[in-house]
Amino acid sequence: MTERQKDRPWLMRTYAGHSTAEASNELYRRNLAKGQTGLSVAFDLPTQTGYDPDHVLARGEVGRVGVPVSHLGDMRRLFQDIPLEQMNTSMTINATAMWLLALYQVAAEEQGADIAKLQGTTQNDIVKEYLSRGTHVFPPGPSLRLTTDMIAYTVNNIPKWNPINICSYHLQEAGATPVQEIAYAMSTALAVLDSVRDSGQVPEERFGEVVARISFFVNAGVRFIEEMCKMRAFGRIWDKLTLERYGIQDAKQRRFRYGVQVNSLGLTEAQPENNVQRIVLEMLAVTLSKDARARAVQLPAWNEALGLPRPWDQQWSLRIQQVLAHESDLLEYEDIFAGSHVVEAKVDALVDECLAEIERIQEMGGAMAAVESGYLKAQLVSSHAERRARIESGEDKIVGVNVFETTEPNPLTADLDTAIQTVDPAVEARVVSALGRWRAERQESTDRQGNGDPFVFPTTQQALEQLKEAARGTENLMEATLECARAGVTTGEWAGALREVFGEYRAPTGVSSAPVAVPAEAGSPMAEVRRKVDRTAEDLGIGKLRFLVGKPGLDGHSNGAEQIAVRARDAGFEVVYQGIRLTPEQIVDAALEEDVHAVGLSILSGSHAQLVPDVLDRLRDAGATDIPVIVGGIIPNADGEELRRAGVAAVFTPKDFGITEIIGRIVDEIRKAHKLSPLECTEVPA
Repeated sequence: MTERQKDRPWLMRTYAGHSTAEASNELYRRNLAKGQTGLSVAFDLPTQTGYDPDHVLARGEVGRVGVPVSHLGDMRRLFQDIPLEQMNTSMTINATAMWLLALYQVAAEEQGADIAKLQGTTQNDIVKEYLSRGTHVFPPGPSLRLTTDMIAYTVNNIPKWNPINICSYHLQEAGATPVQEIAYAMSTALAVLDSVRDSGQVPEERFGEVVARISFFVNAGVRFIEEMCKMRAFGRIWDKLTLERYGIQDAKQRRFRYGVQVNSLGLTEAQPENNVQRIVLEMLAVTLSKDARARAVQLPAWNEALGLPRPWDQQWSLRIQQVLAHESDLLEYEDIFAGSHVVEAKVDALVDECLAEIERIQEMGGAMAAVESGYLKAQLVSSHAERRARIESGEDKIVGVNVFETTEPNPLTADLDTAIQTVDPAVEARVVSALGRWRAERQESTDRQGNGDPFVFPTTQQALEQLKEAARGTENLMEATLECARAGVTTGEWAGALREVFGEYRAPTGVSSAPVAVPAEAGSPMAEVRRKVDRTAEDLGIGKLRFLVGKPGLDGHSNGAEQIAVRARDAGFEVVYQGIRLTPEQIVDAALEEDVHAVGLSILSGSHAQLVPDVLDRLRDAGATDIPVIVGGIIPNADGEELRRAGVAAVFTPKDFGITEIIGRIVDEIRKAHKLSPLECTEVPA
């Protein structure tokens, strides 16, 4: 095959955004200049969960894991000097996806773009938020309506846009097996397609256009043969379901279209340089096979288990893609796995198992019913617990973590505090101040789009009332949302109006129904920890030790918290776990009400520096100085030292992979807080 006949490379992206719209815009323009061919926007947690930066739950979260976008002005600045009509933009946004698409469309209109030419993707998969990532806002029914309305609107008005990116990525991060990842994603797709079909917003003869715009966002782990087979199975199942269930005859419309970010779950804090080869292997799983090749690829950076990557780290990941696409001969050949009996057997087995699980979920009433019953969440918590147990036992080997742990000093991390991007704590105050100015100065009905007629262009409050009226009825919510964007409504105001109509939702945690992952067999580490728990309860003159696991702030990545809760339960604790998105005040109130003996806080978003001291102060003010506070998450060394000086009893980060050992350490801190003598693990119980 000659050079001219090479396949076109996939879209190359880096997932980026932090601090402010201005800082992120500068980063995007630099990345595009380096050869990146698409944008992938990371929004901060307040934006993702429908809060303005000045909301109490946004404290410590503004600009941490993405860019804050509170209104049209922020969206304008985010894409300043970037021609949106020529761009392919992916936005990782779910509960507030309709709002962000509206802001994007209006910003593009102001640039003079033809919206029919806009290309990109809104993730917009709310099911996986209930199961793994935790940025859901509304109950399943209204959430599905928002998704349905967006799909219908884009098919009719922005035909090149992918209005949903059904995202199995986070399912794997939450512990999903390949079968679960495929089956749960496909069940979500069926729920969405059924909803669009049943809404009547798209004529039956055009339903193929809906199917053609459904895209997927998947995960690729380090078991790259299995992952490559998974992608082939995904494509085969999608083709079968769309043909047989929906009667789509056009093979092009049935094509399985997916983008990928390779696995972050497997990135390690210990010996993080090993993450580079992990990332390469994972990328090969979704690029080597032409028949199952990703349409877009974004790679994490080697240091993401340590904190926020710097621009140089993201450049390294981009260059990995570019070397494969432009220096290797990968794109010169047909599918190199075609006819492999090993691959075909593995794909056949995956297809059969996945179809059986999809059928099981359909018998429950579909994906939404399986979410509300807690079935899907419980299955994921269980799978993740089994995975963690395999790592701790050494059955699953992770280089640098539980095998080959000896290492030379790492020059990349010699100064850990400069090996990651840091967000200036003063950013939050500046963003909050700018939001106040926007609210004070927005022009309401005047001078918008060159026309000041208040009967044509509603005020902010009128736009919000129209949105609520539409939400109470059955009309498509996209037009009312666009009017809110044009009127200067903020993210918190838009979501707040819909909260008034739809209410909020707290998803099942899956903890109480998860089976025992690590049995307390005689002589095992778990048996020793359980003995320590029982002995400490006896020494305190109580029936059981009580342990509160709390998720303060907006960080919805609850996998670690759930695994700690399950293991503590199995070790004999009475566990109090109320799920995600709690204020420090709520956590302390629960700790006092439940009379717990320790509080464990899990934070991965970087907001620990503000939220943890708040919890400590509130416990002290309540006189509860005998309740040790344990913190776990992605916490830089310097921050960990600061937290200990503030009074935190222990800090755990991803390098501390032994959950049973962590539970034992928590018992030690409880004994220390109550001035009990230490218990040695080798002590024989009386």
